[in-house]
Amino acid sequence: MRVVIAPDKFKGSLDAAGVAAALAAGVHDVVPGAHCELVPMADGGDGTVAAFVAGGAAAVRVVVPGPQGQPVQAEYARDGDTAIIEMAAASGLGVDPAREPLRASTEGTGALVRDALDHGARRIVIGIGGSATTDGGAGALAALGARFYDAAGTPLDATPVALATVARIDLAGLDTRLREVDLAVACDVDNPLLGPTGAAAIYGPQKGARPDDVAFLERVLGRLADAMQVATGNDLRDLPGAGAAGGLGWALASACGARLERGVTLVAEVRGLAEALNGADWCFTGEGRIDAQTLHGKVVVGVAEFAARAGVPVVAFGGSVDLDAERELRAHGVSCVPIAPGPMPFEVAIRETAANLRAAAARVARLLSAASGRYTAS
Repeated sequence: MRVVIAPDKFKGSLDAAGVAAALAAGVHDVVPGAHCELVPMADGGDGTVAAFVAGGAAAVRVVVPGPQGQPVQAEYARDGDTAIIEMAAASGLGVDPAREPLRASTEGTGALVRDALDHGARRIVIGIGGSATTDGGAGALAALGARFYDAAGTPLDATPVALATVARIDLAGLDTRLREVDLAVACDVDNPLLGPTGAAAIYGPQKGARPDDVAFLERVLGRLADAMQVATGNDLRDLPGAGAAGGLGWALASACGARLERGVTLVAEVRGLAEALNGADWCFTGEGRIDAQTLHGKVVVGVAEFAARAGVPVVAFGGSVDLDAERELRAHGVSCVPIAPGPMPFEVAIRETAANLRAAAARVARLLSAASGRYTAS
């Protein structure tokens, strides 16, 4: 039996590597000779760096400017010449107690990219979930060498409040190493930069923006988009995903040629999931709650798509499993397994996640062994 085990984290209880290890232990309880290949996964958001570090990547800690300019220690992962960055570590709500959206900047995220370049990165993946910023990525570009000016040629700081009069973006000083790397942005929304479904209108209030702040941020983003079009000759303001993370993906795509792709797809590519699935008998995946959100770009669906292309059947383990989501996933060839042996208090379920995962994987392995007759089961 060859099983590829590619789960997401179970938030609040186990990281992705812990989930994978528990599932593998359950398989080995029943089929000691089974070959389990562990590929801890993530969707490009919270936990992505941790998943890579748990999978053997080096953790790199750097002190960078936080959203309000305060120093924060941010961590990213380095795996050979690939760097995996979560913008939330430097420019996220979790490191922005002030919640002043008109002053919040992505400078720290740009500093992480620069550090990765300094250490020889040839491929950089940036997860842009959980941002505290609506600066159109100006802070990140400034950290990488871009400059911003008003109509009179006066230099401007790369914060929304200072960019209210921006008229020109100078990209001449942009780090030339950006032209030589594969820069990809993990983006799971399709909002444009501007308008009623854009960065300021949809996500600004989540970051502390009041209605008048939203209108101000919208005007700043519009001015940045006009200036960027002049600077690059391209207008990507309507690119699906341009409005994610306050416009960071738009800025990186416009000025640096970054690709915006679904997070789980990017993580799977870097982790070599497709190669791991070649010749596998089964694929085990999972996440803490399998529900309607699972169907929209989360790890379970992303892994299932890769497995389907390889002709490998999928079992998805969940701390809880919504019946409607289960029916939808079953139609796509995914069998869902709730890991709890019965009703139990939430606190107990969290505490016993590893044991329940192991037992659930053993139950499934026993059924697979009995059904096929190919494996030696205990």
